[in-house]
Amino acid sequence: MLLQPIEPRRLYRQIADQLRALIDSGECGVGSRLPPERDLAQRLGVSRASVREAVIALEMEGLVEVRMGSGIYVRPVDPAPVDTACETAPETATEIAIEGPLEIIRARAMIESELAAHAARHMKKAQVDALREAVALMQQEVDAGQPPDHGDRLFHTLIAQACENSVLLRIVSELFDERHNPMFARLGSHFETASSWAAAITEHHAVVTAIASQSPEAARLAMSKHLLCSHDRFTASIARTEPPLNADQNPKNTPEPSP
Repeated sequence: MLLQPIEPRRLYRQIADQLRALIDSGECGVGSRLPPERDLAQRLGVSRASVREAVIALEMEGLVEVRMGSGIYVRPVDPAPVDTACETAPETATEIAIEGPLEIIRARAMIESELAAHAARHMKKAQVDALREAVALMQQEVDAGQPPDHGDRLFHTLIAQACENSVLLRIVSELFDERHNPMFARLGSHFETASSWAAAITEHHAVVTAIASQSPEAARLAMSKHLLCSHDRFTASIARTEPPLNADQNPKNTPEPSP
């Protein structure tokens, strides 16, 4: 008998398995609305953030549809291939390891808050000016109706560069670039809006102000607040109706009335 190594599975995948079983059993039929995420979290004894990640995974598998302003609905089975960039069903031997986007944000908060504190001690005026230019670039991108990916990435990597440690720079860059993984992109398509980015830009300004004041503690708190607020925005209620920033590119996300 061939034995396979036992690997711990990510929590959101375990939650997705249970929700998938609920759907497969017919308890939640096609077109029906799943219980609210808060209720699911209480019943499963997990955080709402983990339930949100599970829902996004199931949406990518084509099993559910997230309708902003309404809820989470069971979709009819689609014979077409699903997005295999996401982890597949548990029995598939070729699961792709994708970290949950909210888990990534929490990791960034722990790492980058300390890097911001270090930057407050060591950044020169020219480097702080470069941070301000990165925030200005973010604003230009938002004004153009696009997610400010270039300015945002530049901002966070400039702070990492101030530490003069190539390992930390690589870690920050790689964690930021996880924004482009399929799950993160799908989550962003639902929850990144003009107002959410306006709030994020204000938070970036606060980080710059703290670093410019050469206050490590203020910089640490400002960066931690920014990333934890980002986490909260991605776990906001599905009941909101504001369209995503690039709504013209995401027509499927238009709110629909409840059946």
